[in-house]
Amino acid sequence: MSSRDLIRVLVIDDSAFSRQTITRMLRTSPLVEVVGVARDGEDALRKTLELGPDLITLDLEMPRMDGFTFLRLVMNKRPTPVLVISGRAGEQDVFKALDLGAVDFIAKPDSRATPELATIQSELIRKVHATRDLRIEKVRDRIEAPPPVLPRPRPTTDWVQVPAAPVVVIGSSTGGPSALMQTLAAFSDTPECAFLIAQHMPKGFTKGFSERLDRLTPFFVREASGGEPLVAGSVWVAPGGHHLELESRGGRVVTRLCEVAASDKYSPSVDRLFESAAKHFGPQLLAVVLTGMGDDGRRGVEAVKRAGGTVIAESEETAVIFGMPQQAIRTGCVDCVLPLGEIPTAIQSGLAGDLSGTPPGKEAR
Repeated sequence: MSSRDLIRVLVIDDSAFSRQTITRMLRTSPLVEVVGVARDGEDALRKTLELGPDLITLDLEMPRMDGFTFLRLVMNKRPTPVLVISGRAGEQDVFKALDLGAVDFIAKPDSRATPELATIQSELIRKVHATRDLRIEKVRDRIEAPPPVLPRPRPTTDWVQVPAAPVVVIGSSTGGPSALMQTLAAFSDTPECAFLIAQHMPKGFTKGFSERLDRLTPFFVREASGGEPLVAGSVWVAPGGHHLELESRGGRVVTRLCEVAASDKYSPSVDRLFESAAKHFGPQLLAVVLTGMGDDGRRGVEAVKRAGGTVIAESEETAVIFGMPQQAIRTGCVDCVLPLGEIPTAIQSGLAGDLSGTPPGKEAR
């Protein structure tokens, strides 16, 4: 493999230990080349413009220029995928960074040798490899998009009525936090259904993410703890480190949490949420697959369709990474493929596009 085919990474962190640790982990991949390191924002900006990396790993707390200022300048001067590597205590800073254009984040390794280090390394390499499929122009589009406004449903011959869905399940990964915010914030009133969300996110961050959604959207949003009933207008987010499923208890369907196993590829699992919801709600279930890397949700949409439910996937037109929607579409179980801005309308009105007779799977490239 030539150097031109490698993913060229710039590592930015004010801690010498973190720079060395992150660099060492990245160099375990034959597909990655660390082209430079920087210890503060000013040095980082200069090296970004000089080296033109394919990806930047970023610590938000730096001297001379903090990570937020750096992000604003980079997205303006040379848009580049940025992966935030943050301590668990900085969850609100992470979400602010995602708003400014960071594409994803992972929990920062500390100075102690822990069994967790191998897991962090695997996650880091996987997310860096996903850069090949990431389109930075879609990140820019979301930053520059005006505040979402839910358009009024317009009846046309291209739309078909589907059964009302009392439960909507949504799965997402890279690019998902901003996509979920845009989707839920588009509602002026909460629809007569409950939402369940599986967003790939590490333990310690989903509570803050849920609180942010609760504060900035019209929904009642909480991190699920298990046993919650599915009330219309509520949104339950799968907590990091757990899978979110459903179970019957006392004559009603409630949430259930399951511990993540070391062998689980994705966490929280979209497949497990979709499969569980399909068992309980069948044709009254609406499943939505948003942007994300990998194939989580592929098995889940097949279960939703077998149970008679409806499936929507985000289109390549807007997805930051088309991996998850593309894999869902290829199953042939997706009823319609929509740009992100049209998904809230489809949910609100109970309508789904028929793609003018084109099989949804043929839209995947």
